[in-house]
Amino acid sequence: MYSIIPEDAPNILRTIGPNFENNVIIPIFRSAIADVTSRFYAKDMHSGERSTIEKDIKKQMMTNLEGRGITIEAVLMKSIQLPASLATAIEAKLAAEQEAQRMEFVLQSEKLEADRKKIDAIGVRDAQKIITEGLNPMILQFKSIEAFKELSKSNNAKVIITDGKLPMLINDEVK
Repeated sequence: MYSIIPEDAPNILRTIGPNFENNVIIPIFRSAIADVTSRFYAKDMHSGERSTIEKDIKKQMMTNLEGRGITIEAVLMKSIQLPASLATAIEAKLAAEQEAQRMEFVLQSEKLEADRKKIDAIGVRDAQKIITEGLNPMILQFKSIEAFKELSKSNNAKVIITDGKLPMLINDEVK
């Protein structure tokens, strides 16, 4: 995208002629493209570097057109035609990079899940340790007495076998 500085229009028509676009702008554009794109990889034209390439081309064109009455407003790279094999190779590489990033995300997620499970297991272990430390023969005997009391309140028939320490309930219902 370019514009002509109005005061310089007569001079452009006199020195270059009405075909100034084909005689000056397009050759300078092609030259700038060749110079700038040679500093980048082909894949950069299909990535975030594209805007940098456009800015560099614009800058070089403005330098080359300085004093000629033509202002470059913007350089837009719309459809870049690469050889089919190169385009396929670039697409394959970009796809592989995205797959690698996806796999890294999956790996990170799995590590976080493993850490979560480890923390959960430590919590269960610590809870069991606290319960185990709190259990002693006196508490077990007290709980046994409480269980006998609850059983005795029931109207259901039951058989309780005990060694005097812990009850064992035999239920005649088969499930």
